[in-house]
Amino acid sequence: QVRLIESGGGFAEAGGSLTLECIASGRTFTDVTVAWFRQASGKEREFVAAGRWGDNSEYYSDSVKGRFTISRDNNKKVVYLQMNSLMPEDTAVYYCAVAGRALITSTVAEDSEYRYWGPGTQVTVSS
Repeated sequence: QVRLIESGGGFAEAGGSLTLECIASGRTFTDVTVAWFRQASGKEREFVAAGRWGDNSEYYSDSVKGRFTISRDNNKKVVYLQMNSLMPEDTAVYYCAVAGRALITSTVAEDSEYRYWGPGTQVTVSS
């Protein structure tokens, strides 16, 4: 069993930045695929970004490409989501998810592929 905890959420103004963190208890982020999803009030959960650490691949939804960056720390214990140029449309609860294995490229954005999920952290962007 893997327990995930997100942190770093809060309030930001349009054009500002926030950095989210994801930490997994009991293991490091090694040979797995880690993703960030988000769900706004009244909306479906949507894919944001994913990292496949075996080959250092990064994947982003079109809505955040060029603004958000997913990364892993040197000790492989923390995964970050750096969010720049925030917009009110980014307001949502953000979730960290771990597949437990390296996913193929065609499935990294499918939430059904991820076995472990954190409780989420709220991000609110004002206009």
